[in-house]
Amino acid sequence: MSFFSRILGNVQRLKDLGLHEEKGPSDRGLLIFEHTSEVIRAESLLKASGLDIKVKGPPPEVRTGCDLAIEFPLVSSLKVFQILSEASIEPSQVLAVQDLLLEPVSIYQVKDFGDYLMVRAANMKITVSKNDRTIVNISGGGCPDVPYLAERLVGRTLNEAPQPRSLGQTLCGYALQLAYEELKRRCPG
Repeated sequence: MSFFSRILGNVQRLKDLGLHEEKGPSDRGLLIFEHTSEVIRAESLLKASGLDIKVKGPPPEVRTGCDLAIEFPLVSSLKVFQILSEASIEPSQVLAVQDLLLEPVSIYQVKDFGDYLMVRAANMKITVSKNDRTIVNISGGGCPDVPYLAERLVGRTLNEAPQPRSLGQTLCGYALQLAYEELKRRCPG
C-alpha cells in the first residue's frame, strides 16, 4: 500500500471512530511504530539525512506498543519512506496530523527548582545546576545501565559530559539522551 493510501485510510478510520474533524490540510505527519528500537533507528537515519523531525508521544487514540512516535513534514514523505524502506523499517501507521485531537504530545517535562533545572524525557530525568551547567543528578529508568550512566555524567558540565547515547544502548540511555539534548537547548553555554 502506498504512503498516501495509508494516510487516507488512517484518516478515514479516525473519521469512522469520530476522532477526526476536517480542519484544513496539515503539513505534519506522524510515524507510529510497534517497537522503541524502530523509533531509535528511524530517528537516527532521518536526522542524518537532514530531515526536520521530532520524537513525540503518540496521541492516545493511536498508541500501540511503543510510547514514541516521529513527527515529520509531509512534504518530505517520499524521502522519509525511501530512507526507512532502504533500512527495512516499516511504521505500523502513518498519519496526517490534521486536528488538535491528533496532536502529538511532548515527551519532555521540565521542572525549575530555582538554582536547578530538571528535564524528564520518557522515564529518565537529568538535573543540572543553572549556575554552571553541572549535572547534579540522573534518575529513573530501571535499566541496568542507569547507575553506569549516572557515574559517568554526574559532576560534569553539559559541555564536558559525554553524550548519554554513546554510553548506553538501552531505552533508558536513549531517553536520557533526549533529556540531555533538551537541557542543552534550554541552558545554552
